[in-house]
Amino acid sequence: MDKRVREGLIPTVLGAAVTATGLAAFGAYPITAAGITGFGLAHIVLGGIDLATHRNK
Repeated sequence: MDKRVREGLIPTVLGAAVTATGLAAFGAYPITAAGITGFGLAHIVLGGIDLATHRNK
């Protein structure tokens, strides 16, 4: 059984966690939370691109 992590999976999961953190902070710090959420969404998009690009390897 191959236990290697697929390329792009770590940024995608990390981006989901950062996005959730940003969304949770919207009540107290809306401007900062928007930046954190955008940063997380960017990681999700870039990780998804890596996952799609390296799907057959």
